[in-house]
Amino acid sequence: MSKGTTEQYVFTFGAGSAEGNRDMKQLLGGKGANLAEMCMIGLPVPAGFTISTTACEYYSSNNGAWPSTMKGAVKTGVEFIEKQMDTGFGDFEHPLLLSVRSGAAVSMPGMMDTVLNLGLNDKTVEALVRHTGNKRFAYDSYRRFIDMFGCVVMGISHDLFEHALEELKKRAGVTEDTDLDENQLMDLADRYKAVYRKATGYMFPSDPYEQLEKAINAVFNSWNSSRAIKYRRINHIQGLLGTAVNVQAMVYGNMGDDSATGVCFTRNPSTGENKLYGEFLINAQGEDVVAGIRTPRDIDALREVMPDSYDELYSIGRNLEQHYGNMQDIEFTIQKGTLYILQTRSGKRTGHSAIRIATDMVDEGIVNRERAVKVLVEPGHLDQLLHPQIDEKNVDSGSIIGQGLPASPGAAVGQVVFSSEKAEEAAQNGNPVILVRIETSPEDVGGMSAAEGILTSRGGMTSHAAVVARGWGKPCVAGCGDIYINYQRGSFTNGRSTIREGDWISIDGTNGKVYEGEKEVVKPELDDNYRRFMDWVDQYRDMQVRTNADTPEDSAKALEFGAEGIGLCRTEHMFFGEERIRAIRKMIVSDSQEQRKDALAELLPFQKKDFIDIFKVMKGKPVTIRLLDPPLHEFLPDEPDEVKKVAGELGVREFEFVQKVRLLREFNPMLGHRGCRLGITYPEITEMQTRAILDAAITLKKEGIEVIPEIMIPLIGTPQEFRSQKLVIDNTASDLFDELNDSVEYRVGTMIEIPRAALVADQIAKDAEFFSFGTNDLTQMTFGYSRDDAGKFLGEYLSEGILQADPFQVLDIEGVGQLVELGTKRGREARSDLKVGICGEHGGEPGSVAFCYQQGLDYVSCSPFRVPVARLAAAQACLGMKD
Repeated sequence: MSKGTTEQYVFTFGAGSAEGNRDMKQLLGGKGANLAEMCMIGLPVPAGFTISTTACEYYSSNNGAWPSTMKGAVKTGVEFIEKQMDTGFGDFEHPLLLSVRSGAAVSMPGMMDTVLNLGLNDKTVEALVRHTGNKRFAYDSYRRFIDMFGCVVMGISHDLFEHALEELKKRAGVTEDTDLDENQLMDLADRYKAVYRKATGYMFPSDPYEQLEKAINAVFNSWNSSRAIKYRRINHIQGLLGTAVNVQAMVYGNMGDDSATGVCFTRNPSTGENKLYGEFLINAQGEDVVAGIRTPRDIDALREVMPDSYDELYSIGRNLEQHYGNMQDIEFTIQKGTLYILQTRSGKRTGHSAIRIATDMVDEGIVNRERAVKVLVEPGHLDQLLHPQIDEKNVDSGSIIGQGLPASPGAAVGQVVFSSEKAEEAAQNGNPVILVRIETSPEDVGGMSAAEGILTSRGGMTSHAAVVARGWGKPCVAGCGDIYINYQRGSFTNGRSTIREGDWISIDGTNGKVYEGEKEVVKPELDDNYRRFMDWVDQYRDMQVRTNADTPEDSAKALEFGAEGIGLCRTEHMFFGEERIRAIRKMIVSDSQEQRKDALAELLPFQKKDFIDIFKVMKGKPVTIRLLDPPLHEFLPDEPDEVKKVAGELGVREFEFVQKVRLLREFNPMLGHRGCRLGITYPEITEMQTRAILDAAITLKKEGIEVIPEIMIPLIGTPQEFRSQKLVIDNTASDLFDELNDSVEYRVGTMIEIPRAALVADQIAKDAEFFSFGTNDLTQMTFGYSRDDAGKFLGEYLSEGILQADPFQVLDIEGVGQLVELGTKRGREARSDLKVGICGEHGGEPGSVAFCYQQGLDYVSCSPFRVPVARLAAAQACLGMKD
């Protein structure tokens, strides 16, 4: 039978029973699956039902039509809630009101829409008054519903409703929403209905089922909103069917001073401290907390004002941690002293917090080490640990212009911008900015992603800005009430100093301070919890992690971060010292092989010392050295004045030098005279570098330091190219060993960075002892994108969905990945002991590392500061393969 006639689309949940569970996230979304799970373990959850993600997929694929059975199933779901709650939907005596919320399989905070108090109209609001005896509560709920329905379902600007509210408060002489009395709220509901009618041309709908159908459609539509699409792109979320819709009986935190609503974490998401952390508001609804409309109170205060509810919430939090084996993010409502849990999910946390929570939970017996490594810490968390902090020792207290909430740790320095559009534009131009907003909304995610940091004047620790920034590891100071922001003037002030758009500021999301000007930052220290955790990581990892390093300093830093060797040492980076660049330039302008050899002889001692210094630091660990790769013109000057100066230094006539520079320029240098082509044209370059590498190894051997150098030939496209260069290397080695009457082991391999090399890998592997996939160039040549120019169009490709991710940041598994898979397979068919690694920037990207593990690579290599990330990604890939 066809889809839409037999498939179940509606899944109910209520007291002690549910048609779903936590393992059904792909179908019910994270929120729906967890609501069902909490019902099954007996927690106080208002009854409801979840409409599946497959229904959203059907809706999106069929021009907004529902599956044929869904309307009846929704009605049956409403009847289930009515029975559970002993109320009636649209009833004039005891009306059932509903919340309608989105919930995808992956948490996307604030990205999709919510409607509360659905089912109210002019008659049911009066029934609510009679049933509760609380006219103020009923009309507060009604005006909220009109506002949310108008904004979310009909697309009316929230500013229109906000303007009506501010006008009424001004007329009433009050400053807070909670100061409006019942008659003023009745007036406000009428004003909202007038706003609705003027904006839409229609009367506000009174049929509860019409309201429900439109609200469900709005949630479905929000899945494909520009902000949701952008959020999924930024976070590399792919392969989901759509969002589920959670329809649930309303419970009310706005029924008076014995009611409240809040959000809490079972542990501090910034520090990992094992205590409840969060905020709540008395006499409010849930959206008030996250929207930053009112300043919430710390969760500790709940213990004083509602001690029984606090104790119950604490107990439920502990139970949920034990049940899920993870720190939880909980939404709750207290209605006239009765606690209800509206949502639980694994809480987003900072890197420092993630490490502490993982180690503490192992010590507390909640999880074992394997789960701590596999689940509790994400690779991105380790990235966050390396975030810089403001060096307060060198900061004048007079430069502090504001104190806000430490919403997401790390320091950020940049120029002030007041809109997401300007933040994105600045990022494209390579300019660091701080996005300054009164409060952020889901519409700001593009600018938040582009900015170095985020500063808001309103909102709490669970506001949109705080939650999103923590999830991304982006420094954020929220709720900085010390500053007043004026968008029209493009400035903010604290009453003493005025900061204008383009001015530099620094923020510290660890302590909530805002500084005028550019402040010096310092790197954080890694504590014992980090070291313990990384020891566990290495217990579950069987793929090596090396580093890309060209200096002893980088090599030492990489070792500190746990690197097990160097996977890429770029020799060209060693040529740019004053004496070295002169020698390489002399070699370039030489007219004969003998002159080139003389010039290279000057360079040889420098190269040898470079390798000695790196080998010493690495202490016997493998070091893969790539022979000269870039085209020679990169070592020559461009500017006329510099050309004249260099010609004089080299003792050649200026016009001859200019001719040489022109001859070396190429139309497409990335595909030109570089890599092994240089070594084949000028074998003396390969000879000099080989001598420097092996002489350095022999020198250290005499000092008792073992070195096994790996010499890597770049840009191979044919087996003949490899054989040509390997012959030069082997002959040079033989001559050197005879001269010194000593020898060392060495390996010769190649970088696979040309698609043809992957295709003929079996032929190359007959002579090569190792492969290292250079995925930067391999991506460039597979796509035909210039790395230097692709930024001009990649933004549009990503926004239009032509690409799901920047292929220079995330390995293109469908295309480039096939070449890696094929090259590895064919290479090992020809040489079973072939060592294979990857040394492009993808070596530190978690998804790419997982792919490399699946292909059986021996190692990945990445920049020093990404080594911990790659170690964890490799361990998680290993554990994932065991499932």
